[in-house]
Amino acid sequence: MATPADFARIGNYARMYNPNQNIDRRQSTRVTPMEVLSLGFSRTGTLSMREALDILGYPNPYHFSSFYDNVRECDMWRDLIASKFEGKGPPVTKEDFDGLLGHCGAVTDIPCHLFAEELMEFYPDAKVVLVERDIDSWFKSWCGFLDNALSPGLPTLAESDPEMGGRIVGLGNACVKIQCGDTLDLEEAKARSKEVYRKHYALVRSLAEEGRILEYRLGDGWKPLCDFLGKEVPDVPFPRVNDTESNSQGFKELAAIMIQNAAAKD
Repeated sequence: MATPADFARIGNYARMYNPNQNIDRRQSTRVTPMEVLSLGFSRTGTLSMREALDILGYPNPYHFSSFYDNVRECDMWRDLIASKFEGKGPPVTKEDFDGLLGHCGAVTDIPCHLFAEELMEFYPDAKVVLVERDIDSWFKSWCGFLDNALSPGLPTLAESDPEMGGRIVGLGNACVKIQCGDTLDLEEAKARSKEVYRKHYALVRSLAEEGRILEYRLGDGWKPLCDFLGKEVPDVPFPRVNDTESNSQGFKELAAIMIQNAAAKD
């Protein structure tokens, strides 16, 4: 079971230490309204925004780390990605997201922002927050993430632990491939990423009606977010989690768990 020290060290990724919930979201329905779509690119403070939305009272804000203790969700995400980006399987529907995200009042990070068009259409009353970061600062952080995510040894570890690590790494690679212009080659991924970043922000802006979107710069703090969402400013500092160091540590700890899980099967 994840401890407070685990969460302090690697943020919400500490959920990897929780028992697997084994919930089949395909059988779930929406139980809380979808109110906030935070659709900024990965490494723009998405986990900090997840923590902020949690503090503001939105139920279960969804982030890539959210399925670390319910890895069956990876299978459903892979199917949705295959449908949208590969033309395989039935079209993506609102019912898909009501099942997968029905317990969530807000979303941020991948895989959610890959479905910006669908989420904005399916939840027209949800407010859109677009967190942006200086592109060169973002790119430096993103490249550090890619060095970990596309580490040559990670797929081998994932193959040794298909039930947990294999699902997480498989979904992660599927998302990274899209965010990097259809490649998993490390240098090509870095070379293509800025253009994908720019296109994503242009897309979200083109889809958002006036008054529905908050253009939020990383570091703006509570006030613009709370004013936009109609919330009181909390009497706590705005969260700052998942820096480059803790993100790298999260990868190391996931790798250690995969090794442990594989050894337990021998």
